[in-house]
Amino acid sequence: MDWHLLGISFITVFLSELGDKSQLAAIALSSRGQSQKAIFFGTAGALLLTSLLGALAGGAVSELLPTRILKAIAAVGFAILAARLLFFNKEESPDSEPTP
Repeated sequence: MDWHLLGISFITVFLSELGDKSQLAAIALSSRGQSQKAIFFGTAGALLLTSLLGALAGGAVSELLPTRILKAIAAVGFAILAARLLFFNKEESPDSEPTP
C-alpha cells in the first residue's frame, strides 16, 4: 500500500469536508437528541460509498484520459464554481447592508 498517497488523500478529503453541507446535516440530525451512533454510521457509510464511487470512476476515466488532462478538467471545474460563487451569486450576504 502506498502510505504517502493514503495520507495525502486522507488529509485532502478531511480538510475539504470540514464545514461541508453533509457535516452540517449530521450536526443538525444529532442536535435533536437522536442516536448519535446511528447518525455517525449513516453519515460515515454515505461518505465511504461516495468516495468508493469517486475512486472507481476516477480509475475508469484515467484509463481513457491522461492524468494531466484530468487535472486540467478538475481545475477548470473548480475555477468555474469559484467564479459563480464570487460573481454570479444572487443571494445577499448576511454582512451586506440593504440599499435604500
